[in-house]
Amino acid sequence: MTPSENRDKIGQDIETNKELAEFLMTFITPERKQKFLDHIRYRTRYIAIALEDIYQPHNASAVLRTCDCFGIQDVHIIENRNKYEVNPDVALGSSKWLNLFTYNQHENNTTPCLKSLKEKGYRIIATTPHRDDFIPETLPIDQKFVLLFGTELAGLTPEAIKLADGYVRIPMQGFTESLNISVSAAIFIHTLTQRLRESTIPWRLSEEEQTHILIEWTRQTVKTSDALMREFLRKRNR
Repeated sequence: MTPSENRDKIGQDIETNKELAEFLMTFITPERKQKFLDHIRYRTRYIAIALEDIYQPHNASAVLRTCDCFGIQDVHIIENRNKYEVNPDVALGSSKWLNLFTYNQHENNTTPCLKSLKEKGYRIIATTPHRDDFIPETLPIDQKFVLLFGTELAGLTPEAIKLADGYVRIPMQGFTESLNISVSAAIFIHTLTQRLRESTIPWRLSEEEQTHILIEWTRQTVKTSDALMREFLRKRNR
């Protein structure tokens, strides 16, 4: 199992999961354990990212790297015509530390993805230069939200624009209409995560979410983690 879809279906008992996380972290160095504990404090699911049908994998991989750098945990990947594969030379291992959710079961996967996110309480914020709505400094952040990005050439599809709850753009003073998606995402993510952390909004992960992610991070580091987990749960359930 990798830290991708369904990664947090580890167990239902919170105390067992906490004990499991502590057990697994005895097999990593104290320095790596401290790094995990330091980084998990700044992870958030209050902001999530959705990428619609990105056809240049190096740009999408650069977005993953930015998400990891600024603590965004969840990335939703919509595959309609284009299948996305992580570019390891660009992502630099960042995908190991993120939750990646892929939508590719239908001809049009935009609608089921965005409707699912809405059902989870997210506002869908479309990033587009064609709507004179909010900029990163003025976008309301009083409700958790998903930043939705489209392809560099065509932008977001009409379905995505229609389903969006709001729109945000980066003001331009030059002749070029838009930025490369990876640059655009970095600007949005940096500005909005900074605003979030300077606010009083409860943006941090819950203790249970932190525990699940710590387990998966440790599993990425310890090669025999699956065997260790089975042994731990066998002894725990005696």
